Amino acid sequence: MRALPRLALAALLAAAPLAVVTAAASAAEDPTPITVLTSDFEDGTVQGWTGRSAETVAHTTAVAHGGTGSLAVSGRTAAWEGPSLDVFGVFKKGTAYTVSAWVRMESGSDTARLSVERRTGGVAAYDQVSGGTAVSSGAWVNLTGRYTLATDVDFLRLYVETSSTTGPLHIDDVTASYVPALPVQTDIPAVKDVVTEFPVGVAITGAEIISEHGELLNRHFASVTPGNALKWDATEPSENTFTYAQADPLIAYAKANDLAIRGHTLVWHNQTPAWVFTGADGQPMTATAEDKTLLLARLENHIRNVAAHYGTDIGVWDVVNEVIDESQSDGLRRSTWHTVTGLDYIRTAFRVAREVAPHAKLFINDYNTNVPAKRDHLFTLVQRLRAEGVPIDGVGHQVHINVNWPTIAESEAMLAKFVPLGIEQQITEMDVSIYTNESENFATPPADRLLKQAYVYRDMFALFRRYAGEITSVTLWGLADDNTWLDTFPVTRKDAPLLFDTRLQAKSAYWGVTDPARIETSPSPSTPSSSTPTPPSSCAIAYRVTASWPGGFQGDVKITNTGAAPLTSWSLTWKFTGGQQIRQLWGGSHTQALGTVTVGNAEWNGSVAAGGSVSVGFLGSWTGANPAPAAFTVNGATCTVL
Repeated sequence: MRALPRLALAALLAAAPLAVVTAAASAAEDPTPITVLTSDFEDGTVQGWTGRSAETVAHTTAVAHGGTGSLAVSGRTAAWEGPSLDVFGVFKKGTAYTVSAWVRMESGSDTARLSVERRTGGVAAYDQVSGGTAVSSGAWVNLTGRYTLATDVDFLRLYVETSSTTGPLHIDDVTASYVPALPVQTDIPAVKDVVTEFPVGVAITGAEIISEHGELLNRHFASVTPGNALKWDATEPSENTFTYAQADPLIAYAKANDLAIRGHTLVWHNQTPAWVFTGADGQPMTATAEDKTLLLARLENHIRNVAAHYGTDIGVWDVVNEVIDESQSDGLRRSTWHTVTGLDYIRTAFRVAREVAPHAKLFINDYNTNVPAKRDHLFTLVQRLRAEGVPIDGVGHQVHINVNWPTIAESEAMLAKFVPLGIEQQITEMDVSIYTNESENFATPPADRLLKQAYVYRDMFALFRRYAGEITSVTLWGLADDNTWLDTFPVTRKDAPLLFDTRLQAKSAYWGVTDPARIETSPSPSTPSSSTPTPPSSCAIAYRVTASWPGGFQGDVKITNTGAAPLTSWSLTWKFTGGQQIRQLWGGSHTQALGTVTVGNAEWNGSVAAGGSVSVGFLGSWTGANPAPAAFTVNGATCTVL
């Protein structure tokens, strides 16, 4: 999985009551941040800001977030064009900066984010600092995120971009600051020394192999998974042009520090460049013999190059990722891979991976495998393919969960299901969100949520140890809370899903894994209910496009129960008028008949309290235009469109 621009993923989070926020998250009190950048535009100048292209930037007093001045940006001809500031020499390698900017549109609305462009030897790369955040002309909106420069560069610029529109915008009160790093704790036991039944690892980016992060990684963990650096868009961005600039430093670091390596991932429906699914005629591929032959040839060529590049350095590969969709009658995701080739892309991927990497263990990896329908479809698929001789060595369970969901019984059923197949099982992307629904947003993680999280880690690791004969590794999807994909998915907010906090200090969750006796009092669990859908007395819908690219887009729909009674389940309907098609949806199950889309809740998010909200996200395709739906219903009742 997973980090944006990674786009579709594990489940949205189960609904539960909001807890009272009373305590801060950190294991240590944060000192006053040291500010390295301030742009307040109060001196009548642009303070060094320029456009990324031919757009115009100018000081203005027409609107301001603070004081009387701001920066006006106009003449944008592309969504990625916007105000830009040179931060080369300001941001130091290995330091984690908190970057903040206030943004508003001059008219209309869009989704905006903070990004960084960096260049080394003239080769450009792009990093996202803040997740996409809805902005409009009605009010100033804060974009904020954390950024660590992990490589040597000769060019570094901070900029603001939008998702789809090119209208004028304003920025103000831009700051960047950092809190001096704390030493890595050396008076606590190493995770890898306590958990000896199987190796425990983490997903990494370049930020995790430098300075204190590298020290924490080496002290506690036995294996690593490059989170995004081995995916198709990173390794073969254009046909037959392979690059390993992102992955090579991570692999070299792992080898130098005796860390085992999991390769993630050779085949996935996301983060795959558009050219892969473009036929020889320049058109999107369809289920023709010619397109099938071409697509399988591209797949084989990709695997032969990428897997061969690393040879025996990588001992485990996630060969195919997220191929199950339990909403389909046969349980198979209707990705372009499947539409064009059926199951042959899976057969080809495993066959070629075995030929190129005969030493490696080959896995099929998926999320929500604790959900019975998904678990059963995955079991059936693996059983069928292995009976055909497809060399599947193991099943990967991502285990993106939260403090209320799933139960230990559901997780045990997930593991027990695959025991009769006699294959390996691995926990591949584990994290435990402190949030239980999409409407929650904590300034600092509440003490009761951190306590619940510690008990979840305790109970899950106890379960994994009971199945030590089946589980051959456990990987956490991140090293510490300062760098987690959950900060931007399913919505932008600070999460705290891992064992170490934002200053790399051990949390209660760490003690849940290493010494549960150190955890304080356990809170009471809560369980959402489900029943037959009933019409809400009133509802409101917020529909937005959160990212857009040629031929495709990402969106989400937020349902707010504005009535006095809770919903115990829901069915959401809208109609696309521009020929858009949903290709993948998370947070529920969907059907589409021509333009009409119907989405039903998942078993874990059907309960929506009065005043509460729940969201679904999706990936779609479009041509020509992408108009927003004009009307929505929930359980047959017409909703207000926000």
